[in-house]
Amino acid sequence: MTVWQAAILGLVQGVTEFLPISSSGHLVLLQQLWHMSNSGLLFITCLHLGTLVAVVWAFRNEVRWLVTHPNDRMVRMLVLALVPTALIGAVFEELFEDLFSSGVTVGFEFIMTGVVLWWMDTAPSGRKSDAEVTAADALWIGALQGAAILPALSRSGLTIAAGLWRGLDREAAARFSFLLSIPAILGATVVEMDDLFEDPSLWAATPWSAVALGTLAAAVAGYAAVKGTMWLLRTSRMRMFAVYVWAVALFVLADQTLVHRWFPPLW
Repeated sequence: MTVWQAAILGLVQGVTEFLPISSSGHLVLLQQLWHMSNSGLLFITCLHLGTLVAVVWAFRNEVRWLVTHPNDRMVRMLVLALVPTALIGAVFEELFEDLFSSGVTVGFEFIMTGVVLWWMDTAPSGRKSDAEVTAADALWIGALQGAAILPALSRSGLTIAAGLWRGLDREAAARFSFLLSIPAILGATVVEMDDLFEDPSLWAATPWSAVALGTLAAAVAGYAAVKGTMWLLRTSRMRMFAVYVWAVALFVLADQTLVHRWFPPLW
């Protein structure tokens, strides 16, 4: 992995983690296009730390309140939302890992992400604030966050759409989604760190200058993406991302059915 590849991966991770176009889906794309092995992508652990810093800083006031008020209702709803996410991840972990490494379903998942984004622009904004999230709302949002472990299903897209479906207003749905991403990203980072500690040789093989640049790029791009997504959601401009992910899906499916250069064939 070159320094420039690391920087590009960092930018892609930061932007697509919070814009509703799927970070894991784009990382699978780059992995296939650059013929990178999964072991070469272990530095994504540090990229996740970069995006974690970005979202914590973007919502630093909310995070400070939640940390200093652990009995707050919002804390309980965020914890409750993590339950279906964790259960789905635990039950289907091996399947998700296989799909991520092969990229065989990425095209179809980008199509589904596009459908969700197109609907988000037409969905009426509810009246509930994030302080009014119910247990049923939290479980529904958490379940869709779990489903977004599939490579090209957008975590932010599905969780924001779930919030809108449950009657939250647009800013509340986005804020709850981003706050929920903090423990989700932290959990993914812990799992990846466990893999690193199981194989100490990976530390020696890691290009740390590239990792540092990629992590910085992920943090800066992630912060910009959080702010950009909040604005785009308020102004109902998600359809352009739907068109984009559909174009990516068309490229992937065309390769799988006709070219057979980068992605495994569908049949």
